[in-house]
Amino acid sequence: MTALHRLAATIAARKGADPESSWTAKLLAKGPEKCAEKFGEEAVEAIIEAVKGDREKLTAEAADVLYHLLVMLAAREVTLDQVLAELERREGTSGITEKAARG
Repeated sequence: MTALHRLAATIAARKGADPESSWTAKLLAKGPEKCAEKFGEEAVEAIIEAVKGDREKLTAEAADVLYHLLVMLAAREVTLDQVLAELERREGTSGITEKAARG
């Protein structure tokens, strides 16, 4: 099991936890929209560090982005395995072709 799978499992386990005892439970209790907003904030922070060229800070922000992406997905009942299956479905397809197929 990868670190990402372990993280996704931890997030799923915290879904019903007391929001006072878990940051993840607190985020999930605020609803999918708030989870999406927090993901967006973290993505912007990662973009800023990428532009600045600070590899260490970008690494830390990228970890935050992955965590908040998984929380956002959990808030909408989308699993990591479903996302990975979609990536596998797209594997070997040109990005240009794949994007054109989506319209």
